[in-house]
Formats: sequence, structure tokens, C-alpha cells
Amino acid sequence: MRILYVITGLAGGGAEKVVVDLAARMFNLGHSVKIAYFKKPVIVSPNNQNIELIYIGLETVYDIFSAYKNYKKLIEDFQPDVVHAHMVHANIFARIARKFTPIPKLICTAHSNNEGGRLRMLAYKLTHHQADLTTNVSIAASESFELLGAVPKGGIRTIYNGIDLDKFKFNPQAYESIRSNLDICSDAKLFLAVGRFHKAKDYLNLIKAFYLLIEKQGTFIHCPVLIIAGEGEERAEIEAAIAGYALSEDVKLLGRRDDVADLMSAADFFVLSSAYEGFGLVVAEAMACETFVVATDSGGVKEVMGGYGLLAPIKNSTLLAEQLSKAISMDEKIISQNNLNALDYVKKNFDLDEITKQWLKIYAA
Repeated sequence: MRILYVITGLAGGGAEKVVVDLAARMFNLGHSVKIAYFKKPVIVSPNNQNIELIYIGLETVYDIFSAYKNYKKLIEDFQPDVVHAHMVHANIFARIARKFTPIPKLICTAHSNNEGGRLRMLAYKLTHHQADLTTNVSIAASESFELLGAVPKGGIRTIYNGIDLDKFKFNPQAYESIRSNLDICSDAKLFLAVGRFHKAKDYLNLIKAFYLLIEKQGTFIHCPVLIIAGEGEERAEIEAAIAGYALSEDVKLLGRRDDVADLMSAADFFVLSSAYEGFGLVVAEAMACETFVVATDSGGVKEVMGGYGLLAPIKNSTLLAEQLSKAISMDEKIISQNNLNALDYVKKNFDLDEITKQWLKIYAA
């Protein structure tokens, strides 16, 4: 089977990781696979160099005609059996392009319960019939698309994201090595957040919540430390918030990291502070690494957690701080059992091998 993945970009987000991991699995199963992307830079790419990345060149609206020409040539040369588009720009582009350049099958996957405002939802609605199947990555996100009118009732299907369990698993050696490299005391209670510095992740909420937690540090035997792996357009605001709350000694910004599984293995707690999510890939990854999760109840995160870890409402620093405080005070045996149960839940629901089989059935149908 010839499979073309089309995605808005290959920056360091969860959707991008999902696509490159899925493409790699399909290639390993013997399928011919290419990935087309609209915007630079490329930060996430498949480990297998045999999977070709094709730059379509749709950086601005003025590039639309040249981008379509590049896309059309790719379709004519590759002759894909299925085009699987991901994220709003790629989804709408692929739908409209299908009117002029026929393809056998088009699947469009959204990756959030919030992919933009009314115009984007209207674009989804008006082009819905051009896709053979529209999917989203959680039940909550799919229901949100129906409520927003982006798809008709019953016109969207939920397919969960898959986790590479060979990559995301607990590494006992990481605990000491990571903490030593980051100059963090071995018995400190270590919190980790991972994700791009974007308003969706609501890091300002997290920084304030951590400040409220630190205010209670007299009740803790070991002072908590927060490390954040990521980069993005809100870095200056996050740095300003850290300085404003005098947290420079308590919060470390690590930049973009390629050793996220080791960071998760070294952390006592993983925290997600998002205002909105489709799936919350990093939450599932943390659970796979046997890290206790504290997260905001955004989009599909509650589904991903499956009743394990702790949830707080979105955009509420006080209640998020209370859950962080609750986590840090929990009995170690309770935490360990929670983490083992969460790992089992991830294996049953988000194993990339099983999700790949689901997609193959959809492609072949």
C-alpha cells in the first residue's frame, strides 16, 4: 500500500510525533510511505531515513497556488492509495485539493478539541463531504467538533494516538543520571512538564500554581523542584513569570530535549497544565514511564488518564496547586500502585502497534 501523510508542519508537538511514529510503523510493515509538510522548520522526523519528507511550501496564504502545484505533482508521481491528513491546515487543504486532483481515499485527523475559531470550524463543515473519514484523537475532542458544527452528528470517529512502548518505558538508571546532570538533589521531589511554549499549554497557570506550592514548602520534608522541557513563542513570558514569583532557584527551563523518556523516569511527578488538548500525548507517555500524573481536565486528558493520577480544573492555579500538594504528600505505596495500574491501562489502550492495526483496517476498507 502507498500511504501519503500530510501535515501542517513537523515542529515539536504531539501531533507531529504521532505522525512520524505511525509512518515509521507502516514502513516497517512493508508499505511505501511519504510525509508531506507545509511549514518549516523540521524538528521531528522519522528515525528511518528511507521515509521521504516532502516540503510543500505553504508558509503564507500567498503560497497557495505554488503549494497546490507541488502537492499535485506529488500525488501524480507517488499515486497514493490513501492520503491521511493531520491538523487543521493540512485537513482543509487536502479536502479542497481533492476537488481538482482526485485521490482514492482521504482521511482527515484533527488533534484537538480546539483547532481554531469559527472560520476554521466553518471550513471543516463546508469541506466535510470531501473526506472519506474524519477522526479526532479522543471522545471529548470528537464531541467538541460535533457541538461546534465542524462535523454532522455521527460524522466523526475517535481513534486514539499510539505510544511507542519500546521508547517510553521506565529507565531506573535515569533517576540518578538526570538529577546529577541537572544538579538536582537526589531526594528532591521533582516535577516535570513537557511541551511547546504555547498558550494551549498554559504554562503561566503552572508557574503560578508552583509558586503557591512553594509557599507551603515548610510542610514538606524535601523542597519541590520543577523542570520544563520545551521551547516556543511564549518563552519570554514564562521567564518573566518565573522571575516575578522569585522561582529562579526552583524552576528550570531545559529547552527542547530528546531524552524525554529519561526525564519522565527521573521525575516523581509529571504535570500538565493545558487549557485545551485533544489527547494529551505526553500524559500517556508519562504513564508509560510509570510517572505519577497531575493534569488539568482539558479535552481528552481525562480519558487518557483512565482514573489514575490527579485532575484539576483548567485555568485554576489554586486548585492545581492543591493537587500538586496532595500528590507530594501521598504515601509512596499508593503512588507506586497507581503508576503500575496506569502503565497497564496505557498498554491496553494506547499501544502503537495496536493503533497501527486499527489504521491499517481503515486504510484497506
